[in-house]
Amino acid sequence: MTSPAALLVSLGHQAGALCTLQAVVVPHPPHGAPQPSHIQTFSLAWHSPREETKVSGGVPELEEEKTVPGKSPKDGDESGELSPPNPGKPRPERLARPGLARCETLREMALRSKLSRLVEVTSQLVEVEQTLLLPLLQQHPLPLHPKDSIEFRNISSRMALQREGQQFEKDLHEAHQCLKTIIEKLICSLAVFPSDSCMPVRFALRQILQNLLAM
Repeated sequence: MTSPAALLVSLGHQAGALCTLQAVVVPHPPHGAPQPSHIQTFSLAWHSPREETKVSGGVPELEEEKTVPGKSPKDGDESGELSPPNPGKPRPERLARPGLARCETLREMALRSKLSRLVEVTSQLVEVEQTLLLPLLQQHPLPLHPKDSIEFRNISSRMALQREGQQFEKDLHEAHQCLKTIIEKLICSLAVFPSDSCMPVRFALRQILQNLLAM
């Protein structure tokens, strides 16, 4: 396989991996967040506070209030009974275990930051290969193989299936290493060029590798 054709195949796999990783970067609801059904149930409970079981002598307090002459249902609100919450105030269920929620958020933010930088570096590599490397290889063929790009795409697909946990972190590390290998092999292949025509490509690839190693 000639190097331009091999590079096109590698570009196809890298572009597919890039699209997959971009989809993984999209934020998703944190694990354990209240579902709409839970919120609806909680709201319904607030709409009927007097139906709770306040019992005096086996008879609900609601029944006793109905027998008191001249007392309106609104009087109970002035006596300290529960009233529907202010929509602008957080509900009690949203305040449950604030420490745990904060830890999960920080961890997710750290992983998302790493993933976002990996997406950025992959995008830079694809652009350099398309605009600089491909025209160069049409004049100076080099032995290239898409094996590493195929592996990079496979890892990205696994990350899309599992977006959290130890396996996700492991796949993120492997994707980082695989992309590093792809860039280093390209730089080594370009080292055999005798002319200065490949200098812009080598410079761009070294810059991308530096960005990747800074992760």
